Amino acid sequence: MTTKETFNPNKTARVAGYLYLMLFPLGIFGIIYVPSSLIVLGDAATTASNIMANELLYRLSIVTALTLQIVNIFLALALYKLLNPVDKNNAVLMVILVLVAAPIAMLNELNHVAVLLVLSGSDFLTTFSLDQVQASVPLFLNLHEHGVFIAQIFWGLWLFPMGYLIFKSNFLPKALGILMIIGGFGYLVDSFVYFIFPDFDVTFSEFTFLGELLLPLWLMFKGVNHEQWEKYALKSTLI
Repeated sequence: MTTKETFNPNKTARVAGYLYLMLFPLGIFGIIYVPSSLIVLGDAATTASNIMANELLYRLSIVTALTLQIVNIFLALALYKLLNPVDKNNAVLMVILVLVAAPIAMLNELNHVAVLLVLSGSDFLTTFSLDQVQASVPLFLNLHEHGVFIAQIFWGLWLFPMGYLIFKSNFLPKALGILMIIGGFGYLVDSFVYFIFPDFDVTFSEFTFLGELLLPLWLMFKGVNHEQWEKYALKSTLI
């Protein structure tokens, strides 16, 4: 039985492409749109009022952020199946890094949940004044932002083994591998700059994410060079 009969790499490539593209609307809605719509920097009272007036939207952003991490895990597994024949160790490392990032990002959503708890008017908050309750909202939102940049370290790191595998393979364009590695550097630089130079207001990943846009499109519409993938798959079974 040949690998072609048991596994279709282009079907897996399309699945990975769809999953990768799903990250964009999920991330834009949960990480960019909702916070920018509700959070008013330097104005805790207005921010708290906006969240309570748009509680469903706020809750949807939490669910969206959690869904994004679940999709990312399945994406990593799909890419593992596709890239594993090139180098199993790096393919495993790629998945491990995603499995580290996902729980960090998911647990970080507890900071968003905490905002709802302090604004809910629960009995255990009766000892706090309204000003104190509202003042705690920016604290939890700020903690959430810090958590995002911690998780982003691993979002950057997983692009390195992925980029290496793509570059080393002969069934995907090497340029895509290079772009993924560049994207990884962008995320890492952003995270470390955020913690070391918090007043530095430049986001490098805005200029280095091209590979993450081109790769899913390539996987969906071009797929892999089936013949070259078969060679790697056959070689991996003989090792």
